[in-house]
Amino acid sequence: MAPNKPKQPDPPGKIKIAEALRSLLSERDFNSITTAEISRTSGVNEALIYRYYKDKRGLLHSVLAEYLEDYIETMALNRKGIKGAVNKLRKLIWDMVYLHHKDRVFSKILLLEVRNFRGYWDSETYQIVKRYTKSMLGIIREGIDAGELRDDIPASHIRQIILGAIEHLCLPAVVFGHDIVPDKMTDDICDVIFEGIVKKT
Repeated sequence: MAPNKPKQPDPPGKIKIAEALRSLLSERDFNSITTAEISRTSGVNEALIYRYYKDKRGLLHSVLAEYLEDYIETMALNRKGIKGAVNKLRKLIWDMVYLHHKDRVFSKILLLEVRNFRGYWDSETYQIVKRYTKSMLGIIREGIDAGELRDDIPASHIRQIILGAIEHLCLPAVVFGHDIVPDKMTDDICDVIFEGIVKKT
């Protein structure tokens, strides 16, 4: 089998367009941003936005996909060498809370901007999100199989409860610009959820 070819770098104009949207999203909501503003901010001809991304929403999805690919790879690497499903879950929760703390543009796109558009749920970008949630589901099933976690609660329900806790605790900070303290928030989430799902000995 031939080795995979290294990914070709994006053209400079495409990179500038994505960077311009990130910059504008740090101050504005997506619907108020026009392609003309993205063009002016990036210094790239507006027609290239449609050439590279089809439309403004395609650009938004592409920016989110780039974030996700990078973060999913980093989070998987961060869990290397960690033993036990409970410890892996705690690390995964901390990583996600930290991302919402560190990168508010990413949080804004993931939690607010893409979900109000029906087509997002059928997009390739959402398939990347599902890879992340599938990795969490795998850790939960590992914990159930090892006897660390209760086996009378569906693994998918545990996953949704954890994801919901992360998002609902981080969302007000993202919307109103409040601070997030990753260590404290992770402790709070784990103290509440693990009390219910960790198998009693």
